[in-house]
Amino acid sequence: MSRRKALSMIGGGVILAAAGTGVHITRKPTKALAPWAAAGQYNEVRKRALSYAILAPNPHNRQPWMVDLATPDQVKLYVDTSRLLPHTDPFSRQITIGQGCFLEVMRMAAAQDGYDVQFDLFPEGSDTEKLDSRPVAIAHFQKSDTVQPDPLFAHIMQRRTQKEPFEMDRPVSDSDLRGLISASQSGTRRWADNSDQSVEHYRKLSEEAMMVEIDTPHTYRESVDLFRIGRAEVNTNPDGIDFSGPLFETLNMFGLFSRKAALDKESVTYTGGIDAVLSNTRTAMAHIWITTKGNTREDQITAGRDWVRLNLQTTALGMGLQPLSQALQEYPEMADHYAQIHKELAEDGETVQMFGRLGYCAPVPESPRWPLEAKIIDA
Repeated sequence: MSRRKALSMIGGGVILAAAGTGVHITRKPTKALAPWAAAGQYNEVRKRALSYAILAPNPHNRQPWMVDLATPDQVKLYVDTSRLLPHTDPFSRQITIGQGCFLEVMRMAAAQDGYDVQFDLFPEGSDTEKLDSRPVAIAHFQKSDTVQPDPLFAHIMQRRTQKEPFEMDRPVSDSDLRGLISASQSGTRRWADNSDQSVEHYRKLSEEAMMVEIDTPHTYRESVDLFRIGRAEVNTNPDGIDFSGPLFETLNMFGLFSRKAALDKESVTYTGGIDAVLSNTRTAMAHIWITTKGNTREDQITAGRDWVRLNLQTTALGMGLQPLSQALQEYPEMADHYAQIHKELAEDGETVQMFGRLGYCAPVPESPRWPLEAKIIDA
């Protein structure tokens, strides 16, 4: 929810009331943002690479990764199965894509130090129906005189998932789209469209899919349960959906923004929240998507590696990117929209792994993160 949308819910009156009563409005969640400042500040090469990897994008900011460093020159990556999204992501496809984002950022960071990283994906096998305790990957680090730094690494600290409305008077150029499409990762294909007819069509489809998720009690509840409201909550649990800052803390203090209110369809929180999220879908200036020929766990990892690279490429262009994953979700209530988007965007039985909107807007803050130390199983 954007700050201006939240303000419009109450006309600014609560903020003025709080100021008039001497209510203390707390600051940003400094502890939860500390991992951004700590990135690169480790002496050991694997930890240094991992300190960047934990900044990678991932579904609902669940940060579902754990790493074992017990074997020298290796990182063994596991999924934290307590951080899955069983309702909106019942087969953990999106969670696996997030693991791919993590691995790619780790690889890029290691290359900065002259290390080549090779991945052994799902070395003990995998299940297409669910993720379990088996490792996602074993990453082998090897010093190399031939490894080249990745130019996209320069944009890791500025990369964001853009969750604000885009500027409607700034189109996305054909040349920028062609550049984004041509730079896809091996094993995926990227597609994009900025034509007026297509943009309006997928604005509408995205909005419809968003409303299916909101109108389906168990999927909407999954998101609301992950709301982190105010600095204290975000610092305590720096995962999930961040609603920190003076505005949301004050709304919460006056009972105008809470998880309970968000579930109440008669509340201003609920109606204002819908308006806020739909203002994002309605301001898409172009759409871009990633497909794979299959839908194996390895395909999903590759899609994640490509998605984070796309996010870094858009960052380099000063552009915003936000995934609109609702129509790609695989629960029964979304079946019609899932079928439609695949019929329109997938070729020859492909799977649409990621779909997002592109545009321009002012920079947004970093997302909270757990510190690296919280993600290490055995050092």
